[in-house]
Formats: sequence, C-alpha cells, structure tokens
Amino acid sequence: MRRKTFLPLSCGLLLLAAFGAVLGEVPDNGRFAKARTLILDLIKNSNVPSVSVAVAQHGKILWEESFGWADRERMIKATPDTMYSIASTSKPLTATGLMVLAERKKVDLDADINTYLGGPRLTPVDPSWPAPTVKHVMNHTAGLPLHYQFFYENEPYRRPAMEETIRRYGILLRHPGEFYFYSNLGFGIIDFIIGRLSGRGYADFMRTDVFLPLGMTHTSVGIGPGLESFAARRYDEKQLPIPFYTFDHDGASAIFTSAHDLIRFGMFQLKDHPAGAKAVLSDATIDLMQDPKATTAPQRNYGLGWVIHEDDCGYKTIVHGGGMPGVSTDLKLLPTEDLAVVMLCNTSNSKAYTIKEEIIGTLVPKYGEKFRAKMQAPPVAPARFTPPPDLVGEWRGGIHTYSGIQSVGLSIRENGEIKVTMFGQMSTLLNMVDFSDNILQGACYGTIKTEDAARTPHHLMFGLHWEGDTLTGLVAAMSDTANSFALSSWIQLKKIGAPPVR
Repeated sequence: MRRKTFLPLSCGLLLLAAFGAVLGEVPDNGRFAKARTLILDLIKNSNVPSVSVAVAQHGKILWEESFGWADRERMIKATPDTMYSIASTSKPLTATGLMVLAERKKVDLDADINTYLGGPRLTPVDPSWPAPTVKHVMNHTAGLPLHYQFFYENEPYRRPAMEETIRRYGILLRHPGEFYFYSNLGFGIIDFIIGRLSGRGYADFMRTDVFLPLGMTHTSVGIGPGLESFAARRYDEKQLPIPFYTFDHDGASAIFTSAHDLIRFGMFQLKDHPAGAKAVLSDATIDLMQDPKATTAPQRNYGLGWVIHEDDCGYKTIVHGGGMPGVSTDLKLLPTEDLAVVMLCNTSNSKAYTIKEEIIGTLVPKYGEKFRAKMQAPPVAPARFTPPPDLVGEWRGGIHTYSGIQSVGLSIRENGEIKVTMFGQMSTLLNMVDFSDNILQGACYGTIKTEDAARTPHHLMFGLHWEGDTLTGLVAAMSDTANSFALSSWIQLKKIGAPPVR
C-alpha cells in the first residue's frame, strides 16, 4: 500500500504552517534578511521541502535557523538539530577520522594502502607502477575510477562486501600521484581501513572518537539508533519521498548530520574550538588536511578530504559540497575571515547552493560583489570538437570488466564525429564530446555485460587518455534511472589505420 503524500498544490498551506514556527537557536536579528528571503522563495517556488543554515565567525555561532518540513508526510518541521543526509560533505568528516588514527600511529599516510586492506588489493593496469599511498587515495590521485553504487530499500539488490567491491572496481587506471580523478570508491576504502584498524567498525569509531568528542550529538553514519526521529526524509524534484538507500562507499557519502553539529565541525576545522568540544586533532594535522595536494582545475586543489579554492571571489576557501538524490549540502570555510557557513537541504536543487554565497556576501561584502559579478557573466559556449590529425582514424581494443573482456572500436573522423562499435550491439555516436589535456570524453548508448550493471538500463561514459597510438582509460556504466550506479571498467584501444571513406 502506497504511503499517502501531499500534492504540490497543497504546499502553500503547509509552508505557511512551517514558516515562522521553526526558529533556530540563534536568531539572525535581521542581518541575514536577504538570505532568509532567498530560502523562503526557494521553498515556495522550487519544490524544496526544507533548508537549514548555520553561520559561525570568530568562534561564535551567529545564526542557526531551519525552514520547511523535515518530513512532510508526518508534518515534522525542520530544526537546527534535524539530521540531513550530506552526501559528499561526508568526506572531510571521514578524513578527520582517518587522521585521528594517523595521530595515534595506527596508519602511515605515506605507506602502501594495500598494507591496511587485509585480503583485497588495489590493482594497477600496469604492473610496473608503484602502489598508491593512503595519502594518494585521500586526495583522489591514486588512479581509482569514477564510482558510485546505491542500494534502495525497495529494490532486491543488496550491498556486496567491501572486499568484493575492491576486487571488481579497485582498478588503478593511472600512475599514482600523476592525475587527479574524483572517486567515491577511494573514501569507501578509507572507511574500510578505519573499521579494520580501529577494530570497532567505521560507524562506531566515528561516533565515539570524532562526533561525540566534538559535541556532535546529532551526527551518525547512516541513521544511528535512537536518532530516527531527527532524520530528514530525502525527496525528489516533485516532493515525493525517495526510498531509503545505502552505498558501498559509506565514507564518501553516508553521514547524516545537523546544521548545528556541522557548524561545530566547521569551527573546529578553523581551530575555533566550540564550547564542550574536545580537540580530536592537533592544529598541525588540521593544517595538513587543508594543504593543497592535488590540482583539480586552475586555482582549485584538493587536500585530505577538502576542496581548496586558492582564489574564490578574491579569497582562499576550504569547502566540500554534496549532491545526490534528495540531497544538496555545503560546508564552506573562509580562514582569513574566520568564517564557516553550512547549508543543508533534503532535495537535489542547484539553486540551494547560492544560499551560502548570499550569507558569505552579507558578512564579507567584497566576496559578495565578486560572486554577483560572476553570476551575471554570460555562459561560455563549449568549443566544437576538432580532433588532432593523429587522433583521426580507426581504434580497436577491449573493455576489461571483472567478468571478462568486451571488444570495442572507435571510428574518429576529421569532422569530429565519433562512432562507437561494441560486439553484438548497434553502432552509435559518441555525444557530449570533450577533448582537453589529451583526455577524450563522451557518452553513448551501450551495455556493459556484468551482473551488477545489468540491474537497470544504462548508458556509457568514456574517459580516454591519448598517448601515441594508444587510448586507455575508463568506460563507466551509468544507470539511466534512480541514480543507482556508475560502475567503471578499464579500456584500452590501439590505432589500426585511417577511417573508412564514406
């Protein structure tokens, strides 16, 4: 029997009940009026169930407030203690847990990560490559591929053991330390290590050795026992509840926390120790986490669990956001301003991320001016793909999955058209083609014939590194519905000649 849900047409009356009745523990006294207006407009006009925000500066919480419904069906209003699923904002929290073990000499960040995995091992496609270190995995330079895998409670599929996920997808596609590539699997491996080295499991260690010492009483991996009534439901773009889901990469995505708790974590990372909090890391270790290790884009780097913008509207910022079905979250730090801002939302909505920018602009006017100017700049149209002459031609090879090799071919023409041919499947065109820094990317129809990719219809995403007469990289099976998975396999192709004349 389907659970009764409120239709969007009735949202106006429900929202009137929620507005004004749910005030945070720290009122804004009018200073954040523009941010409040933006939040209320977002809830009324963009199918957003709820938003919770928190702001701290110079070791003091300036504002905490929640708007809308944590659970519309049960008419539970959001509060600063409501626990939201935070997706990839989990990563700096997980990184903190690993660094606690590093300070206790339980793990060496520069050691071969396979030392800590027990049976499974990360396997390079080139046996001559050195093993990645723990640090490589934490800053996404180990060579691990694109990966996410969700398991919904209304589906028959269940999470495999981490050892099996590593066996299937723990492939190193690039020389460790050579190339940044964001991978949820890496932080799934970090949570696996935390569980093994602590002897208590990842979730229990994080609760006892990170969350509770920092006074984060409404934070847990998943929804911890006794915290069920505080958890916000995740909603889709039509404000319908999304069935509960888990992952095979908890350390990357599985933490639930409140605005109040997350701002306390942000204050700790700014070395402003909130009242009642015990410092779980030294200031030197916090500096190490926020030290840029890997370049991800111009003026943008990744530390140990943190994205680092060297010039973000004129300021260096330390940040991590999260987005997945029913989730939009952000934690942003401006160290020079001693400022932390939290935004939590229980649906996926790109407009929600502008809330934190409005809040920062209120406190740091120069930042706000530059952000508004950036938003008003016209979008840059993508350049048309024109292949270099040596890339034009016929390429043949195989997709190496954990259950076998599938033959594949690319035909790259001078006009930029790329045809993909896979054994037993119709030829198709590669779309959304991008080529920069000798990396060829694109997407097309196609099927990867493995047990887990067969769960739902999917398409393929290619990411290929061109070097001489070889293209190597990944092909990811991307689920077409429910955001169930991105499962990557290794691909290698060799150039065999010029394309046929039409």
